[in-house]
Amino acid sequence: MSDLFLLTEAQMRRIEPYFPLSHGVARVDDRRVISGIIFVIRNGLRWRDAPREYGPHKTVYNRFVRWSRLGVFNKIFAELARKGGAPKRLMIDATHLKAHRTAASLLKKGLFPRRIGRTKGGLNSKLHAVCDGQGRPVIMLLSEGQMSDYKGAALMIDAMPPAKQLLGDKGYHANWFRQALAARGITACIPSKSNRAKPIEHDRILYRQRHKIENAFGRLKDWRRIHTRYDRCAHTFFSAICIAATVIFWI
Repeated sequence: MSDLFLLTEAQMRRIEPYFPLSHGVARVDDRRVISGIIFVIRNGLRWRDAPREYGPHKTVYNRFVRWSRLGVFNKIFAELARKGGAPKRLMIDATHLKAHRTAASLLKKGLFPRRIGRTKGGLNSKLHAVCDGQGRPVIMLLSEGQMSDYKGAALMIDAMPPAKQLLGDKGYHANWFRQALAARGITACIPSKSNRAKPIEHDRILYRQRHKIENAFGRLKDWRRIHTRYDRCAHTFFSAICIAATVIFWI
């Protein structure tokens, strides 16, 4: 497997504590199967095209789906991000992820929402994220493409870790959001919209650091199954995003 991706032993030690316990028959080699999942997501392959070195493709796919339903990958990301320590500075932004027609084929009515919406760019989902000062995601949220930035912020604000400052673009210019941040002791560095009668000043030099969260989105979208959504179920697609964020930023 010299030319394929394989998690190191050190990386496995960091994520193994969050794996579910096996009952009865021992699981197939975790390191090999998880590495296969990462390889498929990063390269945008069909599951049936996973290299034979990772074992039967059905085993790789079934492990991904089963652990996605259990929220294992979400937990790994959340716990490793939490152990990264309290950041001094936060950044917030959102980006659209195009939904392939195969992802949009799931019926709108069902037990779980699809998290797929329609905008001028067609069918897509929207990834909302809060990053630390180094541009590493600490909170992520998947929504329909038409959800506004500040509505996504409202769903994430309670989970934000304590920090001194928060950087955001004009999409987060809302009085209630500034007040909510102030109540948490966070200074907002957000430009005012052009139609505001009395613009609110912000630190323009500090605001230049916001490119780090844009870079984080770019690195996530380098993974082909993140850049284009092929998963019909929202929980499997979000698990793929959590896997990418964990590998890129936290292990």
